[in-house]
Amino acid sequence: MLLFAVRQQLLSRSRRNSAAWARLLQRQSRGCVYSSIHGFNQDRIKEKLQAFSGGSIDLLQQDSGVAVLTINNPSRMNAFSGGMMVELEERVSQLESWTDGKGLIVQGAAQTFCSGSDLNAVRAISNPQDGMEMCMFMQNTLTRLLRLPLISVALVEGRALGGGAELLTACDFRLVAPGSVIQFVHKHMGLVPGWGGAARLVQIVRSQHALKLLGGALKVDPELGLQIGLADGVLEDPEVEEGAGSLLQQTENWLGRYTKGPAPVIRAVKEVVLSGRELPLSEALRTEKDVFGTVWGGPANLKALASKPKHK
Repeated sequence: MLLFAVRQQLLSRSRRNSAAWARLLQRQSRGCVYSSIHGFNQDRIKEKLQAFSGGSIDLLQQDSGVAVLTINNPSRMNAFSGGMMVELEERVSQLESWTDGKGLIVQGAAQTFCSGSDLNAVRAISNPQDGMEMCMFMQNTLTRLLRLPLISVALVEGRALGGGAELLTACDFRLVAPGSVIQFVHKHMGLVPGWGGAARLVQIVRSQHALKLLGGALKVDPELGLQIGLADGVLEDPEVEEGAGSLLQQTENWLGRYTKGPAPVIRAVKEVVLSGRELPLSEALRTEKDVFGTVWGGPANLKALASKPKHK
C-alpha cells in the first residue's frame, strides 16, 4: 500500500509538472511580437532576405551547457547580410529546442562585435513594406533570443554599431573588452532603432540615458558603459595582463558562476526572472508558481535536501 501511495504521488507530481511545462511552452510559443494577425508575412520577407548572401551565424553547443553564437562576416565588420538575419532566426530556433542548455555567449568574429546591417541588403529593401517586415522579423528574432531559457551574455570586442548595439541589448548581460565602443548610430542614418533596441535599452539604462545615447549617438566606451549600467564588466586585455586568458575564456568563466548547477534549475531561474520583468504581477506570480512546481521534488531538490540539512 505504501509503495502504491508513493507511486500515485509521483505520478500526480509528474502530471502537474508536465502541465506546468506545457503552459510555459505555450507562453514561449507566443514569444513572437508579430504574427499573421499583425499583417506580418514571415515567409515573404525571409525569401527576400535570403537573396542577399554573405557571412554566417555560427553556433557551437558545448557539453558544458554553454553555447557560443558567433556573428561571422569580417569583411564587413560582421554586418548582417539578409541571409545572416534568416540564419540567426534558425539558430535561435535551435537553441529553443536545446533542453540541456544553460548559457549562451554572443560574440563577433575577428575582434569586432557587429556593425549592424549590410547596407547592400538595406538599400535593396528600402521600400516601406519590406522595411517594416524586416523590422518585424528582427524584432521577433531578438525577442526570442532574449526569452531563451538560457542566461546570455554579449562579449563586446571592437565595435558594436547600430543593429550591433541593438543585438547586445537582447542578451541578459554585456561584458566589454578594453578599447571597445558601443554606439547607436541610427540618427546618423536618418533612423531610429527598429530591432527592439530602443525599448530594451530603456529597460537596461533608463529613459534619460537612453535619450542621450540615441539622441546624441554617443560613443560608449567601457568606463561609460559601467557608469550607466550598459556594461556588466570589463574584460582584461590578454596581451597586457599575464595569465588573463582569452576574452572568450574570461567570458565563460564569468558566466560560469551563474550557470553552475543542473540545467532544469538554471533554466527555471531564467524563466522566473523573465516573467517578473515582462508580465503583470499577478501573471508573473502564477508563472513563478508553475516554474516552482517543475523543480519542487525534482532530482536537484531531493539531492540538496539529502546532502545539505541546513544552509551554510
